Amino acid sequence: MREISALTIIDAVKEASIQANLELGADVVHGLERALEHEESGVGKDVIEKLLENARIAREERIPICQDTGVAVLFVELGEEVLVKGLYQALEEGIRKGYEEGFLRKSLAHPFTRKNTGDNTPIIIHLDLVPGDRLRIWVVPKGGGSENMSRLFMLPPSAGWKGVKEKVVETVVQAGPNPCPPTIIGVGIGGNFERSAILAKKSLLRPLGSPNPDEGLDNMERELLEEINKTGVGPQGLGGRITSLAVHILMMPCHIASLPVAVNIQCHASRHVEVVL
Repeated sequence: MREISALTIIDAVKEASIQANLELGADVVHGLERALEHEESGVGKDVIEKLLENARIAREERIPICQDTGVAVLFVELGEEVLVKGLYQALEEGIRKGYEEGFLRKSLAHPFTRKNTGDNTPIIIHLDLVPGDRLRIWVVPKGGGSENMSRLFMLPPSAGWKGVKEKVVETVVQAGPNPCPPTIIGVGIGGNFERSAILAKKSLLRPLGSPNPDEGLDNMERELLEEINKTGVGPQGLGGRITSLAVHILMMPCHIASLPVAVNIQCHASRHVEVVL
C-alpha cells in the first residue's frame, strides 16, 4: 500500500488550479490555430486571432484567460493500492489556496441569497476507484456561460442516433453566442439521468484533436462536428464556418426503456490540467 500525504495533494491541486486558469492548454491552442486556417469569414478569423492573442497575454502576463474562473470540478481516479488520509479535505484545501494565492475570482454563491462562499468551495468531485497505486486528478474550472447552455434529454429509444444528432445540434444552435464559441461539445449517451451528464463532462478531458479510441464513436463525432459547423453560428456567434472545434462522446449501456443524452458545452477556454501522484 502506497501512502500519499495530504500536503502533497494540496500543493498539486493548488498549482493545477492556477495553471488551468492562466495557461490555455497546448491542445486547445493548436485547435484554435487549425480553426483559423479553415475559417472563411473575415470576422470569424479576426475573432479567432483575438482569442489566440488573449491566450498569449494570459500566459505571459500571468493573468486569467477569462474573468470567469469557474466552479472547481475535479475528476479523481484513486488507485486501490493508494492510501490517502483526508482526500476530500485535501482537494478542497488545494482549490481554496489556489484561488486565493492565484487571485482568481470566487464564483460560488448561495442559490437564493447569492451570498458568495468567499473561497470558491465547496468543490465538485467525481471519484472513481481504479487498479494501481496512483492518484490521478483532473482540475477542470467550468465557467457559467457555457454550463448554462448545456442540456440533458431523456429520449425514447426509438429516437435512435438521428434523434441524438438533432438534440445535440439543436442545443448548439439555441446556445448561439452565449457559450463563447468556437466551443467543444461533450456528449454523454446512455447510463441514466445523472450518469449521462457526468459522461458528457468527462468526455471533455480527452485532448483536443485526439481520435476517439472507439472507431464507431469517432465516426459519430466527425458526423456531429460537420453538422454543427454547417449551422453558421461561427466564432462568438458572429457567423462563420467554425462553430465548434470538436465533439467528444462517451457512451455506456442504458435501460431498455431509455435513451439518456447529455450535452455539456465547453467554451473556447477549455481549461483542464491533469496531475498524477
